[in-house]
Amino acid sequence: MHERLNKGLKLSLIGNILFIAFGIICFIFYKTYSPHGIHTSILAFIAYITEITGFALLMFGDWLIASAIRFRRAFKAAWTFYVIFEAVMMIMELNSSKIDFYHPFSLPLAIMHAVITGAVCLTFLQLDPNNKKLERLVLVCILIIFAGMLGNLFHIRVYFSITSNAVAFIILFASIIKMKEHGDIEIDCHGDSARVAEFKSTFVDD
Repeated sequence: MHERLNKGLKLSLIGNILFIAFGIICFIFYKTYSPHGIHTSILAFIAYITEITGFALLMFGDWLIASAIRFRRAFKAAWTFYVIFEAVMMIMELNSSKIDFYHPFSLPLAIMHAVITGAVCLTFLQLDPNNKKLERLVLVCILIIFAGMLGNLFHIRVYFSITSNAVAFIILFASIIKMKEHGDIEIDCHGDSARVAEFKSTFVDD
């Protein structure tokens, strides 16, 4: 089960890297946008392929992680919700001109996006309750997530916030993988018998 967990963490890392690629493509897309330009259609196609591939990797990685680890219901539900939520945000970002209720420069939207993502990030504390290194790591990632909201002040679309979130989760997943390799984090998986953790933390209770 630990091999499954490791694979899930790595796929989630790659999926978030593709989400950063999506943000970069969106930046180029809107900087060079032309209603009838061939390059606009090509960029839109590449953006969709990047999003779909990233989403697929994140969903598969999510399934591997959720099926490998024991308990931690809040984390499992929150991360699954986030992957779907972010994919929907990406679709609306690329089709904002066709969706009347979606306002990509809206400050309330940027705040809502950061608050939801920050709350999801907080549930990662359940992976190893009371692990101080993990707590500091999650705090840093939440700060990055909320920093992404500041893009709105410079009149940057929500894709900037999506990209900031991906940066935060890349740092989070890469650090968890490294911590696991060095034995700095213990994540109980199905089949483990050596340790049964008490799943509570200063920040999150399951």
